[in-house]
Amino acid sequence: MEGGGWCTDIATCVQRKSTMKGSSKLMNKDFGFSGILGGKQSTNPDFYNWNRIKVRYCDGSSFTGDIEAVDPLFFRGARVWRAVIDDLMAKGMSNAQNAILSGCSAGALAAILHCDQFKSTLPKTAKVKCVSDAGYFIHGKDISGGSYIQSYYAKVVATHGSAKSLPASCTSSMKPELCFFPQYVAKTLQTPLFVINAAFDSWQIKNVLAPTSVDKSKAWKTCKLDLKKCTAAQLQTVQGYRDQVLAALAPVQSATTNGLFLDSCHAHCQGGSAATWSGDKGPTVANTKMAKAVGDWFFERSTFQNVDCSSLNCNPTCPAVSTED
Repeated sequence: MEGGGWCTDIATCVQRKSTMKGSSKLMNKDFGFSGILGGKQSTNPDFYNWNRIKVRYCDGSSFTGDIEAVDPLFFRGARVWRAVIDDLMAKGMSNAQNAILSGCSAGALAAILHCDQFKSTLPKTAKVKCVSDAGYFIHGKDISGGSYIQSYYAKVVATHGSAKSLPASCTSSMKPELCFFPQYVAKTLQTPLFVINAAFDSWQIKNVLAPTSVDKSKAWKTCKLDLKKCTAAQLQTVQGYRDQVLAALAPVQSATTNGLFLDSCHAHCQGGSAATWSGDKGPTVANTKMAKAVGDWFFERSTFQNVDCSSLNCNPTCPAVSTED
C-alpha cells in the first residue's frame, strides 16, 4: 500500500484532490516495482515470484474514511479499501496460500490498521502476515512537551469519520484518535506483524518531534532537515526521541510471532527499493539485511526481533542520505 501522508480538514483535502495523492486521474500509470515488490530473484529471493499488487493511495486517511454525505468531497477511504480487496478476491486472491499486507508510511499504517480484517477475509488455511515499513508513527511528545501528532490524528479521524473503520479491539477501550497509533492497535492485534522502522525516522523527527506549529522560534527549522546542523542540545533531544520509539514498540516485542527491524538510520520507507531492501550497501541490523529478516520471519525459518546500536550514525551501513520520503 502506497504512502503519502493524510489530510486533516476540508481545505487540506481539497488541495490534495488536485494531486496524484487525491485522484487516480492524476496518478502516473507506470512505475517500477522494487524492494519487497521486486520481481528479481537476486534482489527479492523470497517474494519475487508472488502475485505483487501496489494499492494506490487516494483518500488521505490511510483507507479509514467513511462518511455518507458529500460536502464537498467524498471521505470514503474505507469503502475504497473494501472495493480493492473484493476486486482482488475475485481475481484469485481468495485462493491465496500465503499473503502479506504491507505498505510504506501512511500505507504501512493502513497495513497495521487493516491487518486483522485482511486476514479474516482470506482462507483460514492461508498463512497471512503484515509488514509495516516506516508506518509505526508513535504517540510521541514534541519539543513543547505536548503531543501535536495526537491533535493532528484527532482531526484526521474526525474529518474522515474514521472511528468505525479502526480496529474495534482498540476503539472499545480507547479514544478513536488513539487507535490511529500503531502502539495501541498492536496490543490487541491477532495477526503476526513485522515492523521495519528507523529509530530516527526522518518524517517523525520533522512532524512528530519538531512540527513547525510548535517550533515558534524556528530553532529546529534547519536541524530537522539535516541532523548535521543540529546543536548538541537538539541532538540530545533527537536521541531522546529514540527512547520514545523503543517504549512504543513494546507491544510488538511482547509477541514472539511479531518481527522487528529497527535500524538507527535517519530514513523513512526503506523496503521499497532494492538498494535498501537487500542491496550490498543497504542497512543491516544484527548483520542481517531487511529482505532476509522479513523472509525468515514470514516462512518461520527463524524469528527476528532486533534493535540496532543506540546512537545516531552508529551504524555504518545506514545510507548517507535519507531514503524516499
